[in-house]
Amino acid sequence: MRQQAREARTLNVGAELPAVTKLLTQEKIDRYAKVSGDHNPLHIDAGYAATTQFGGTIAHGMLVLAYISEVMGAGFGRAWAQSGSLKVRFRGAARPGETVTASGRVARTDGRSTIFEVECHNQRGEVLISGEASVRVS
Repeated sequence: MRQQAREARTLNVGAELPAVTKLLTQEKIDRYAKVSGDHNPLHIDAGYAATTQFGGTIAHGMLVLAYISEVMGAGFGRAWAQSGSLKVRFRGAARPGETVTASGRVARTDGRSTIFEVECHNQRGEVLISGEASVRVS
């Protein structure tokens, strides 16, 4: 963990973490529903979801948010697991067949933590989630 903390301190404002890109499928959404216990028909029932404002199924917000956590975990491992925090807003719906990219960029440091601007967007550049992540570096 100390090596990761040292690396976090050396990141300059504006430095980008390696992005994570995933193809979102109905199968992934269905599997997430099963493991999370969230069987809202908006996510898993195409017939029902077609009658909603979304016109079809959408991914669980927490499934998409997990991609941001994957970015942070890849960058900071145990430090992310032990001290990481997220403050985000859900801005749009992710749909099956879309490619979702999660990314993070250093916004600032406060001496103890590095704060990142994070977001998920689809292949059209539409922002699905945006906010901040922080990792304690001491």
